[in-house]
Amino acid sequence: MPDVYVLPDLPYAYNALEPYMDEATVRLHHDKHHAAYVAGANSALAKLDDARKSGNFDSIRALSTALSFHASGHALHSLFWTVMCPHSESKEPTSGAFLEQVNKDFGSLELLKKQLSAASKAVEGSGWGMLAWEPMAKKLIVLQVENHQKLMVQGAVPMFVLDVWEHAYYIKYQNKRADYVDNFWNIVKWREVEKIFDAAVRV
Repeated sequence: MPDVYVLPDLPYAYNALEPYMDEATVRLHHDKHHAAYVAGANSALAKLDDARKSGNFDSIRALSTALSFHASGHALHSLFWTVMCPHSESKEPTSGAFLEQVNKDFGSLELLKKQLSAASKAVEGSGWGMLAWEPMAKKLIVLQVENHQKLMVQGAVPMFVLDVWEHAYYIKYQNKRADYVDNFWNIVKWREVEKIFDAAVRV
């Protein structure tokens, strides 16, 4: 069975996010950790294909769990790389539909950042801080995603994600997750977040 999932290239050089995210972390994170989720998702799909062909579904629970974990990890990492940029290109929005929605749902961009920072710092174990569009309520919400797939709101569309697995920050920040989160705001590609928002609200 051919691979379904493919590791995307980074949209910038490995050292482009310095000094807020170091080159060694970006290399390890993208080339090893993200690649492992891609391989795991493809492996789960191949094993599920084998199960269908053999009619043996004894391992269905483990395979379904593996697919959910690895494919979600791939999806979130793929978004993660795109919502970062060199510090010189990180410009907070001053107008537009996204900022209007932020002001409506959080009061201000600064309050959104404070809530998302607090949520990210407080994720239990490994996981993500997430800003998502919730289409039923038609509002932006902040989530704490454990691992890659737990505590999600079904149907919510991720706009922005902050990886707080230790492999995302441990080389530079050691065990200081809070310092990593605080510094992350220096490399957010807000224009990409706005583009994702604009596409999501049109669906």
